[in-house]
Parts: sequence; structure tokens; C-alpha cells
Amino acid sequence: MKKDMRFLCYPFMRESASTVDFEIRTDSLTTRIGEALSLTTDVKAVQRDLQILQPMAYHLNGSVRGKLAIREEDLLVLSDMYDYYVNFTKDKIGNFVLPQGTQAACVLHVCRSEAKKSVRALHKVSLEREVPELLFDYANLLANVLFTMAVYVNQYHGVEEIPFVSKSYPTRPKQKEVANNE
Repeated sequence: MKKDMRFLCYPFMRESASTVDFEIRTDSLTTRIGEALSLTTDVKAVQRDLQILQPMAYHLNGSVRGKLAIREEDLLVLSDMYDYYVNFTKDKIGNFVLPQGTQAACVLHVCRSEAKKSVRALHKVSLEREVPELLFDYANLLANVLFTMAVYVNQYHGVEEIPFVSKSYPTRPKQKEVANNE
């Protein structure tokens, strides 16, 4: 007798492969991007880009088990997004900042964290099977884009970033500062 699909939330749930964890992680990322979309309707650039990124997160999801759906062109689009947000936030993103501010920025920080978890899950998959380097590049850059978006949204709303200074790791002067002091 065929199993009633109402008792199955995801057909691969009982597999032991790390692919499952990666797919669940990127599903969570995609869901969080949807949440960010609902909170950024007043920030047109972020809205536009999140509408592109949400389906791309699902394409990232399926690119391990199924057909590779992330292309070099997608990485270039993501890279252009990164450059766009860095252009506006460059003096605020050189150091760690606390994930705070507007609700939209906080959710974008959660998206960033989910993207980082996806990178880690992808690494686990790569220990079991071949994973194209393009997927690592895309997932890592996606986390960085989401970070810059969070800072951009705070800046858009006039919320100052709060730098995080670690007590665990020594701070090193930036290369530019070192060169100026020599």
C-alpha cells in the first residue's frame, strides 16, 4: 500500500547522507529570505535583489542532489549585488558589527547566518561526494551579500551600526594603517 503523503514532509528525511541536512538548511534560508522580503517593502533595491535571491537559494538547494542550477552568470549577478551594497556601506562593514537595528536588518542578519550554516552543510556534503567549487563560491558570497544588505537597511533607516570588539581575538591594524605607519 502506498504511503499517504500527508505523513511525509520531505521524501529524503531518513537518508543518512549530509545532502539532506544541506537541503533542509537551504530551505530554511529560502524561508528566511521570504521573511526579509516581507519586511523590506520600503527599500526598493533590497526588495528587487531579495526577489532574485529567494529562488536562487532553492536553486542552490537542488544543485547538489539534482542538476547543477547555479551558473557562472548567477555568481556574477550576486557579485554585482555585493559591489552595489559595499559601495554604500564600505565604511561600516570593515569590522564585525552586532546583528541589531531594524527588524528587517535583524532578519537579514538571520539570513546571513542561515547562509553560513548552508556553507558549512555544503562542506559536510563535500566530504561525501564531489561538490562544484561554484556552489561554495555562491553560498559564501550569498552570506556576504546578506550581511551588506543588513547594514544597508540600517543605514537607509538611520540606524547606526554597533561595532563588535572581540575579547577573544586580538585586533590587528588593517593593511592600509600598517602601510601608513611604516
